[in-house]
Amino acid sequence: MKSDLNSPERSGTLYIVATPIGNLEDLSPRASATLASVALIAAEDTRHSGRLLQFLGIQKPMLALHDHNERNRAAQVLGRLEAGEDVALVSDAGTPLISDPGYVLVREARERGIRVSPIPGPCALVAALSAAGLPTDRFLFAGFLPAKRGARRSELEALVTEVATLVFYESPHRILETVAQISEVMGSDREVVLGRELTKAFETFYAGPAGAVSNAIEADPNGARGEFVVMIHGASRNPEQGDEEAVDTDRLLRLLVAELPVKKVAKIVAELTGRPKNELYQRALDAKSA
Repeated sequence: MKSDLNSPERSGTLYIVATPIGNLEDLSPRASATLASVALIAAEDTRHSGRLLQFLGIQKPMLALHDHNERNRAAQVLGRLEAGEDVALVSDAGTPLISDPGYVLVREARERGIRVSPIPGPCALVAALSAAGLPTDRFLFAGFLPAKRGARRSELEALVTEVATLVFYESPHRILETVAQISEVMGSDREVVLGRELTKAFETFYAGPAGAVSNAIEADPNGARGEFVVMIHGASRNPEQGDEEAVDTDRLLRLLVAELPVKKVAKIVAELTGRPKNELYQRALDAKSA
């Protein structure tokens, strides 16, 4: 595989441009300038991205590149890049390749020694995690769960003992069934946070035990509208102990914060209990202030 350092001087650059997930004001000035400067924009949906370009006052040739035609269209884009033209890749919303098309194109561009440059910006999973109040020192993003009930249940069962915070995307017409299955498979007391319509006018977070979140969505007349980010608290490292840990975590935190810095305490207790350091750091702060 060629490195970017050895790429032909005549080759253009493939820019991976993150676009807003709802609020158009979230587009960065650098992203806007990049879209205005390239020779071609490869878009998941040219009509959708065309509205963004119209909002920005930008007119550029566009090429549809989505899941069903990416392998064929990638050759066209690579030809333009090898001819020395710069190209921007955008998805309908957020960062391309994060449960969106683009992997085939980026992989092939790198193999040909073409420079690939990210223009970072909005990403639904990062935005949701930042406001969820769940541990973020370790998380597993698994894209969309399977559409069929049996396959979805199997995937959830395979993740029951995963200690990292779990993150999925889900569509509105499946959200009620998905949360109900999370409650069935992982337990009605497993902490779940849902982010709906992020950055938009009706942005909403539902948080609490899986059973209570399921009830909250059903009670909300707008609960099953909009796109969702589903986040699930990771399991204990010793799931057979249930909610009663072998170590009395709070007592241990109280004893240690009297003698050690909070950060050190969180690290020690995390190693003993397997619980996330971010969570333990906050609990140690609470213990210290008490």
